Amino acid sequence: MPLPKRYDPQEQELAWQQQWPTQGTYHFDAAATPDTPFYTIDTPPPTVSGQLHLGHVYSYSHTDFMARFHRMNGYNVFYPMGFDDNGLPTERLVEKGAGVKVAEVGREVFIQHCLDAGEQAKRVYQRLWQRLGLSVDWRYTYRTIGEESRRISQESFLDLYHKGLVYRQQAPAIWCPHCQTAIAQADVDDWERETEFVILAFALPDGSTLPIATTRPELLPACVAIFVHPQDSRYTHLLGQMAAAPLFGQSVPILADAAADPHKGTGVVMCCTFGDTADVLWWRTHQLPLIEAIGRDGRLTEAAGPYSGLSIHQARAQIKADLAQAGLLLRQQETAQTIRVHERCDTPVEFMVTGQWFIRVLEYKEKLLAAAEQITWHPPQMKHRYDQWVENLAWDWCISRQRLFGVTFPLWYCAECGEPMLAEVADLPVDPMGTRPRRACSCGSTTFTPETDVMDTWATSSLSPRIAANLLGPELELGRTKPFALRPQAHEIIRTWAFYTIVKSLHHTGTIPFSTIAISGWAVAPAGMGKISKSRGGGPMPPLEMIETYSADAVRYWAASTSLGKDATINEEKIQAGAKLVTKLWNVAQLAQRFLPPSALILHPSSFTVTDRWLLSHLHRLIQRVTGLWWQYDYAAARSETEQFFWQLLTDNYLELVKHRLYDETHPQRDGAIFTLHHTLLTLLKLFAPILPFVTEAIYQGLFLRGHLEESEQSAVSGEPPLSPQHSILTPHSIHKTSWPQEDESWLDEGAEQVGETIIALATAVRRFKSERNLSVGQPLAGLGLVSEDEGLLAGLNAAATDIQSITRAQTLTTGSLADSLLLEVQPGLHLAIIF
Repeated sequence: MPLPKRYDPQEQELAWQQQWPTQGTYHFDAAATPDTPFYTIDTPPPTVSGQLHLGHVYSYSHTDFMARFHRMNGYNVFYPMGFDDNGLPTERLVEKGAGVKVAEVGREVFIQHCLDAGEQAKRVYQRLWQRLGLSVDWRYTYRTIGEESRRISQESFLDLYHKGLVYRQQAPAIWCPHCQTAIAQADVDDWERETEFVILAFALPDGSTLPIATTRPELLPACVAIFVHPQDSRYTHLLGQMAAAPLFGQSVPILADAAADPHKGTGVVMCCTFGDTADVLWWRTHQLPLIEAIGRDGRLTEAAGPYSGLSIHQARAQIKADLAQAGLLLRQQETAQTIRVHERCDTPVEFMVTGQWFIRVLEYKEKLLAAAEQITWHPPQMKHRYDQWVENLAWDWCISRQRLFGVTFPLWYCAECGEPMLAEVADLPVDPMGTRPRRACSCGSTTFTPETDVMDTWATSSLSPRIAANLLGPELELGRTKPFALRPQAHEIIRTWAFYTIVKSLHHTGTIPFSTIAISGWAVAPAGMGKISKSRGGGPMPPLEMIETYSADAVRYWAASTSLGKDATINEEKIQAGAKLVTKLWNVAQLAQRFLPPSALILHPSSFTVTDRWLLSHLHRLIQRVTGLWWQYDYAAARSETEQFFWQLLTDNYLELVKHRLYDETHPQRDGAIFTLHHTLLTLLKLFAPILPFVTEAIYQGLFLRGHLEESEQSAVSGEPPLSPQHSILTPHSIHKTSWPQEDESWLDEGAEQVGETIIALATAVRRFKSERNLSVGQPLAGLGLVSEDEGLLAGLNAAATDIQSITRAQTLTTGSLADSLLLEVQPGLHLAIIF
């Protein structure tokens, strides 16, 4: 069946989307021989926290590009998909999106709402990924709240516990008052804002006052000490004395510590429990008392006296007003401030003394840095972000969350002695709130209290290599005995997903979890449209709408426009350029199908024109360059070079050069043009296939999947005897199962390239001549004359006379003396006369 005249992307893409899974086009071969190279992908499971946007399309396309490239290079590609639907993000989605409150429906009903939200998101997300053309093997999917994921996560906890790598501690922890849970250092972002220093008057024993600047007057009831720099001569005489806090009156010691900055504020710092990490450090170092003035709900406690029950914002305003009325507010001044906020909700964090579970990381910094050296980073500079994060770690990894929905800790506490009672591995996964231990405590007690906290979602998603490998069954030790080939992810979660996965892998197996990490940038909304995110929305239009408007291939083309690590503006003009390329590929294929017999083999022609050799030589140089770029994960440069060849060499020039030969069935070198067109188009389709999977498949199936065209062409290119029409060959049913093009040095021809460039320069001169005279490009010319002292060059051009006349529409081509004609310089040593 011939190719339809018009390419309908919606019809074609939906058809291939349905056909690929039924044909097993992207199936991982679990029974492959040991010598088959594996390409295993630790696919990022998207967090269930809202709607996917074009930023996800951008980064997930990058993974698919590499999966398709490796598949065409003979790799057995394991490309699963996960859905990260456990923990706080899903809770917030249910609370905010569905309006379900746990206080109103109870724990069990709320958790069911979370499970339902995760299942619904899974279906929606999968629909988008399939519509985008991700070559995922959909037989292998997981949910991080699924039974096997929970089992693996709980087993991980038990292993770390037995190794002494996890511990519980009552200590200051980073706390989100809005989410009312402890969080990890990696869950915190820095925000810059304008605020004000409030200069307060602390009373000294001699009746004088000590001015202290603070941005948080609401912490005055929790003030436990005052610090100055030990070499700050302004205050050294006060060391050892006591001062009284304004309004609240408690006496606090004046102490020395080198961390006090003499150039900040007044140079005197009040230490409160707790305003920031400096307060925590001073509290520990100087063994200061603990006053908890802010509660877990973000409201002031009874320790704040008359301000109890006020929110932080309300208390700050009221205390400032009362200080001013009492004459204790000396002055106020604007200042820039960096505050730390919970990255999930943008709420400023506090520090609360609570009992939390931690994984040890601080004492393993050197090993964590060494592990990164064993991983190939694309782009390389992204490793610096990881290194900086590890080097600046100040906290062990807090993995407990005071929430309802998530992977539970597999343990109980003895009601008598307080010791943890761990679940048996064979019983995992367990919910300690719904089951009891099967044995008594070592103290003899059989009464237990369940652990009610759940694990940080990263505690489970950091095990994604093991969870994904588990999908294959115990017979394959993927993810346990060898690293995954690729970890694709975004740069903002280097400090979380990449770091935590490396931590877990080192702690469990002593090995790195993946050998290569590919870091995508962000898709940035056009100017004035704000930040895009799953929870906030944003962007010019939803991804499915963009795909329906322009096609999946066009959107993927845009996603391939920027290299790894770089942000890309969502640019509809680039998406439109992708749609234009898709249309042009189809039009070229339509032209080519006139000259590709549907059943007979195309044999290796006995000779080519210099024009054919010029294109084939450049084509095989293109294969060499582009293949190298793909191995370097530079799909953007690979796409750019392939597209440049398609437009500039094939469509703008070669097709115009050979039209006469193609349409003239009696021309002795017609076969050379047919073979060159066939070989070039098929090669370009393969080079484009990882990025434009739909249109390349449609053309391959409609044009090249006829009998043995591809195999006979390969035989001809290799120089082996051509195959007979009766020879039986199994042709790959999909372009995505064919072999990647290989460079053949026998086609490289520098001489043909030089003559070919001269022909292009000649054609360009004729086009310019016509343009300057307002003549159409197709305007016939009476003749062309070429003048040069280089007889070899003239001979080469004469040999290509048919092609030169085809592209210039000249009736004749002559060489020699043209004294009476207007000569145009084509290039040094070659002049052109145009007769019209």
